[in-house]
Amino acid sequence: MGRTASKGKAEGEALVCHKPLALLIILWGIDQTTGVINLPDHELHSKSIKDKILVYPCGCGGNGYFLYLFRKAGVGPRAVINMQPFEQDMIDAIFAQIPMVYGFDHNLLQIIESGDHIDVDANKGVVTVSKAP
Repeated sequence: MGRTASKGKAEGEALVCHKPLALLIILWGIDQTTGVINLPDHELHSKSIKDKILVYPCGCGGNGYFLYLFRKAGVGPRAVINMQPFEQDMIDAIFAQIPMVYGFDHNLLQIIESGDHIDVDANKGVVTVSKAP
């Protein structure tokens, strides 16, 4: 179980980033019509965040409402899971009404892989993982 940053429920395919994620940097490198990240040196290059369960260790900068902007453009994630809270990401998730959970007893980055099916119940802080075949 984790802690709730932004309430709600969502399910979908996991998109995992193993390094801290700076949504500010992603904003400038994301295609606002597809959600595809166009940053050649980034771990998520050519991947789309649209309708994914975005999993990353923690945020690392930025002070805007980027999750809200992604959601408003129709390319936002369905939910966010991270290991350590970054205050601005939590505020952003609440503002964007995107479920977000954090602070688990186990490192979910060692369990969840991109492509796994994830159910997030941020109301209870529960994440259920179904491994991809």
